[in-house]
Amino acid sequence: MKTIIRKAIHDDLKFLEKLETTCFPKFQQNNIRSIRNSVTSQFQKVLIAEIKGGKNHKPAGSATLFMYPQSIRIFSIAVLPEMQGKGIGKKLLDYAINLARTGKISRITLEVRKSETSVVDYYRKAGFEFTEELIDYYKAGENGYRMVLKLVEKADKQSLSNVIVVRNPKTWTMPIEGVKVVSSRSYVADETYQSLKNVRIFNLSNSYQYQKMGYYVSLLAAARDHRVIPNITSLHDFSSLSLIRSLSGYIDEDIQNSLKDVQGNKLSIFIYFSKSVDPKFRQLAQKLYHFFQAPLLQIDFTKSDKWLIQKVIPLSMKKVNPEHLEKIQEFARDYFSKKRFSRPRFKNYKYDLAILVNPKEPNPPSCQVALQRFKKAAEKAGFYTEFITKEDFNQLSEFDALLIRETTNVNNHTYQFSRAAYAEGLVVLDDPWSILRCSNKIFQNELLKQNKIKTPATVVLSKINYHNGQKIDVKFPLVLKQPDSAFSMGVEKVNDKEELDKSLKRLFEISDLIIAQEFMPSEFDWRIGVLDQTPLFASKYYMASNHWQVYNWKTESKYKEGNSDTLLVEDTPEAVVKTAVKAASLIGDGLYGIDLKVVNGEVYVIEINDNPNIDADIEDLVLKDKLYDKIIRSIFNRIEVNRNIAKFVTG
Repeated sequence: MKTIIRKAIHDDLKFLEKLETTCFPKFQQNNIRSIRNSVTSQFQKVLIAEIKGGKNHKPAGSATLFMYPQSIRIFSIAVLPEMQGKGIGKKLLDYAINLARTGKISRITLEVRKSETSVVDYYRKAGFEFTEELIDYYKAGENGYRMVLKLVEKADKQSLSNVIVVRNPKTWTMPIEGVKVVSSRSYVADETYQSLKNVRIFNLSNSYQYQKMGYYVSLLAAARDHRVIPNITSLHDFSSLSLIRSLSGYIDEDIQNSLKDVQGNKLSIFIYFSKSVDPKFRQLAQKLYHFFQAPLLQIDFTKSDKWLIQKVIPLSMKKVNPEHLEKIQEFARDYFSKKRFSRPRFKNYKYDLAILVNPKEPNPPSCQVALQRFKKAAEKAGFYTEFITKEDFNQLSEFDALLIRETTNVNNHTYQFSRAAYAEGLVVLDDPWSILRCSNKIFQNELLKQNKIKTPATVVLSKINYHNGQKIDVKFPLVLKQPDSAFSMGVEKVNDKEELDKSLKRLFEISDLIIAQEFMPSEFDWRIGVLDQTPLFASKYYMASNHWQVYNWKTESKYKEGNSDTLLVEDTPEAVVKTAVKAASLIGDGLYGIDLKVVNGEVYVIEINDNPNIDADIEDLVLKDKLYDKIIRSIFNRIEVNRNIAKFVTG
């Protein structure tokens, strides 16, 4: 009798459900949804043992394995009752052991019911050792044993993915599956940790003060390209009350609603591995954690007219309330065992992509047809793709990448999503730094000037210094822009000083600084799409009918925008393309739309936009589906690079 072991597929679901009902008592059985999730999950491996007889293969047993960086957990091994005693279970166990050894994994763990003495004895003879008794593990009165098979003393250092750094590992009494605990001194000085790749560091050192050991752990982690929390930026953020309150302003409504029933005017919320000790603040804690990332946090609030954050304190283990240690253990284990890719799906995708959209946005950067083309390209490249909205903030950690396809602004949830996704280690288009830099025309003006890129003559007008009738060193007519203007909104044209003063009076109510720029009339603006510092598409946006802008928001006509043409990049004036790429490169390597004008043979950059329009039959007119493929492949390649995979998708 020959036994073949293979990976489970969707067609095996009925057999797996039968195994559950025939091999396990009811309180131990998984439902069909859990079985389906196990089969489709990249976090788990479900094996089928088949008996080969002639041309037919008959399934006889299965094993479900949880795959951790340094260990494998055998969740279950089951064999049909009529096929037991034929060595099938041993073959499944041997397969798991060989899988671990091949992957240089250090140990295999499992749980077994204490009352099943024959099964306990079987695993003991196979080399498994008892580590702890699990009281009421299966149900009240049904205890379990946790057992471990140690394969090697030390796993390959490259297989580490989660490392907790504490002052003294001997004081850490909470073993967590797939997590290594090391000392601050070892992480800083030991060569083993200098060469680690694709690792996440949880810094719980005793002090984060400047030039203390905890500070150096986060500093060196950044230099080693390790994902670390808290990172150096966060450590500086924690010391700035103005910045803390600025960031918390994004969730002010959540803060007020969550704390409205709190008595008194002072409150401290303790957040450990993204969860609150007090369940009343569970949702608020998750949102606070995304802004102020540290494994262990104390956030102090005070109330006068309303609740405000007074202080954010990253805690070391030394400073944690001893009464909270049990909660820390519970939250940490849940945090590190969190099952990703849990959505049911019937195709085996390599990565998960979230596309952030706003179904109610009247002028989104991508129309519905374009969004579906993004999804089609993503699925072809190996992404499970889901459209999410601002209501899905807490689901970000379940994805590998975020593509933002609604209008971005540093003062709304799009920046919050980008910043949180970046902190979680996702690949993000647009990244938070691009949103910050592109959102402010004052920053852009200075950046372009410093790098000697031509722009229309520009001055920055200050609410403090400007007075009516003041002479402006730029010829009329002028274009006035709010620093965060977009899509031709927040932009006005003035023809003389009287119009200037009238417009500034209104605009200064919104912003203390206003851009005044020489008006350069033209039939059209160039828009060069740039991705990864390479030109992607070239479009001409013509001015709206009887208007000086591409968009005319004041007209009652449904035709608010001018026509457009899209050309091959190679058919676009070389000077326009080169200038666009140079300007985009000053911002980063993301996806940008560079607006330019050509006047008297000279190329001028008007502005650099993150999150540029990608619409069906406009920007994709020439490349068609290839445009979406290129953007998705960039996201795919970024994930591969981040995970140190040498083989890349190109084209």
